Amino acid sequence: MDTADPVAFWDGVYAARPAATDPRPNVRLTETVTGLPPGDVLDLGCGEGGDALWLARQGWHVTAVDVSGVAVERLTGLAHAHGLGDRIAAERHDLPGSFPRGAFDLVSAHYFQTPLELDRATVLRKAAHALRPGGALLVVDHGSTAPWSWNQDPHVRYPAPQEVAADLGLDPARWTVERAAAPRRTATGPDGRTAEVTDHVLIVRRAA
Repeated sequence: MDTADPVAFWDGVYAARPAATDPRPNVRLTETVTGLPPGDVLDLGCGEGGDALWLARQGWHVTAVDVSGVAVERLTGLAHAHGLGDRIAAERHDLPGSFPRGAFDLVSAHYFQTPLELDRATVLRKAAHALRPGGALLVVDHGSTAPWSWNQDPHVRYPAPQEVAADLGLDPARWTVERAAAPRRTATGPDGRTAEVTDHVLIVRRAA
């Protein structure tokens, strides 16, 4: 795994991209959250901000976190441009070194995967402990390699949702796995190409 500085790496990734004016939310987020009563949500690895903006439009109060200051600054600007500045707080955190404060009804971690060193299990464990009673942790990972993926290693292994849950080491008396699935969908890449991909979806619920 690459040991490059994550701040410099991800700042470079986002700075190289044209700034999106209204980025799209992730499909697994919208299908999971639609219809839920809004509350406080933590968006881990917010990136361009499509999920944070969509959640705010549904009435959620969003704490959106990314290691990239470029991503955080762009999302802050977008939130104000779309009249959502009172519902989105974008923060830069060098997870797991610093972690946002507060308690949440939902934590969303979509494609929270990186080619750099990251103790992901520790971050997600902290996220689970930041849930209010009855709150849910939604983790959506890549389960296959798309033609436009940065990692085209044919031997890359994608841990199953059950493995991700096991790595968190959460007390089963206090957290319950509600969903561990590998649904497929047709995705569109940055160059407009489409391909069928697999998502690994994990939902863990904290006891009420």
